[in-house]
Amino acid sequence: MDSKIIAPSLLAADFANLQRDIEMVNQSEAQWFHIDIMDGVFVPNISFGMPVLQAISKHAKKPLDVHLMIVDPDRYIKTFADLGSTNLTVHFEACTHLHRTLQAIKAEGMKAGVALNPHTNINLLEDIINDIDLVCLMSVNPGFGGQSFIENTYHKVSQLKDLIDRKGAKTLIEIDGGVTNQNAKELIDVGADVLVAGSYVFKSDNQLNTIKDLKKLANS
Repeated sequence: MDSKIIAPSLLAADFANLQRDIEMVNQSEAQWFHIDIMDGVFVPNISFGMPVLQAISKHAKKPLDVHLMIVDPDRYIKTFADLGSTNLTVHFEACTHLHRTLQAIKAEGMKAGVALNPHTNINLLEDIINDIDLVCLMSVNPGFGGQSFIENTYHKVSQLKDLIDRKGAKTLIEIDGGVTNQNAKELIDVGADVLVAGSYVFKSDNQLNTIKDLKKLANS
């Protein structure tokens, strides 16, 4: 059983051919769709809104891993549940009452994720790691696709893995940003469970093969 998960990021898809790209992911060996929701406030960019997510949800045959890069995410938790999100990830930096937010996500039947920006310390999750299903470590500065990978990420993954083991938590570690065949294996080796790949997948000549190779690397 392949335990490591590949989640192509639709932020890098061709928006004019979104259905085609969704079908490609459906047919691929990837296990999740990663969907970035940006509000232009929390991050300096705007991406998908609710109608697009609804359209994605209609065609996607795999779990939707929804990453909210927005301020005040609590307002929309129910909406995202209704739109078919499987996992809902909020940013640590955007939540004043993180515990309450996580409980609200779970109450809607979704898995609860927390994302950390590159500068945010792992230790801040110490008291809440057992309530988190997924931690998404940003390995680029959030807001735009196609950025290069921040090398300190390996260290953060190791630290997070230690914390999870120490607390006996079941939390998955997800890496988002700059993932390629050059760093996938090393990320898995230090403790990552889920690799989000955007530009690397969608800008490749053979997307299905790229996903297949990435998955093979991750599970080797």
